This record gives sequence, C-alpha cells and structure tokens, in this order.
Amino acid sequence: MNAHDGLLTPSTTKKQLAGTAFVHLDGSLHATFATADFASALELVNRVGEVAEALNHHPDVRLGYGTVSLVLTSHDAGGVTVRDLDLAARVQQIADTLDASARAEPPTRYDIAIDCADADAVRPFWRVGLGYSEVTGDDGVELLDPRGLAPKIWFQHMEIARTERNRIHLDVYVPSDAAEDRVAAVLEAGGVLLSDEHAPDWWVLADVEGNELCVCTAAF
Repeated sequence: MNAHDGLLTPSTTKKQLAGTAFVHLDGSLHATFATADFASALELVNRVGEVAEALNHHPDVRLGYGTVSLVLTSHDAGGVTVRDLDLAARVQQIADTLDASARAEPPTRYDIAIDCADADAVRPFWRVGLGYSEVTGDDGVELLDPRGLAPKIWFQHMEIARTERNRIHLDVYVPSDAAEDRVAAVLEAGGVLLSDEHAPDWWVLADVEGNELCVCTAAF
C-alpha cells in the first residue's frame, strides 16, 4: 500500500472547503475563528470537543480571548483524509451556530535552512544551543522544537562552500492559492526574484542585501 493512499491533496479538498474557514496546508486543515469573548470561544471549543469525541477524531486546539484556532489531520495516515473533511464540516456548522466568524489570515509554516559542507559537524551546535531534538524527516536529519512552537531547522549540503552570500535562509510555506500573491508582495516590498525555476512548488527571493527567502507550497 502506498504511503499516500487515502490522502487528499489541496486541489482535491478545495471545492469542499470553499465557503468555510478551513485552509489545506502542509498535510493539515487549518482554521481560526473570532468570537465575542473568552466565554464564547470556550463554548466553541467545548462543542467541537463533543463532536470530536463522538467521531473519535480529535483536532489540535489553541484557545485565546475571542479566538479559537484548530488544526485537523489524520496522524495515522500522515495527512488529510475524509475524516478531517467530515470534522471540518461539523466544526463549521458549530461556528455558524455560535456566530463565530472566520479569521482571514492564511496559515503559514516557517523552516530555517542552513547551507553547510558537513551537516553532522554543524548540527550538534544548533541542537544543543536551541534545545532542539533530532528527527529523521523529509530533509534528512532535522532539528525540531520539542514544544512544537519554533521553526524546524534543516541542513542543505553544499559541494562547494559559498562565501559570497548568507548561508542561512528561511522557507515559508503558504497555501497554493496564496503563493503568487505572497511572492508579488515580497517583490513590491523591495525583494528580488532569484529563481522561479521550481514554481509553483517554490520561489527563491532575496532582500536588497542578498539574504534569501523561499516561498513554498506543499503537495499535501
């Protein structure tokens, strides 16, 4: 069985998520709702919790004053499945009943990439200095914040050392529909497009001093 069997891509969920607060990014469905106050936000969380228990499918929830953020994913499948779409539809129904409005900000994920000749020699410095943990991921041995709060750090091998440019760059992952607008906004803010060879998967941009930023999308 293929690891991606049963997984849904952003293109296949777009129609079903239209008109909801949910956005498909990086193997999860994301939504943030605004409510009148803390009590109403807590009521939203409680009602979502009841539905999640009934479905035996549980979201990650962040509760604040007048805000509720949710992330839905099928951990056993490694991405978004029909279970997440079902839960998202039910969450949206609850939010509509409680007059909770969708927040417009699209979700993002930030990674830090370090170009290096010898990742094994460089990695311990960053792991110990930041209090991170080593894991094996899509980009080889990566460093993750054990609290799940700070960006992932990954190491990009260089055959020849680069001394003319910064060797640390940021990757920002945005929904596919938002990527071209983000690139355009970066260029309007003074950025320079270095490469769109791999677009729409990612664009390489730089500020006026050459510090690089990759605007990326994700297939799942």
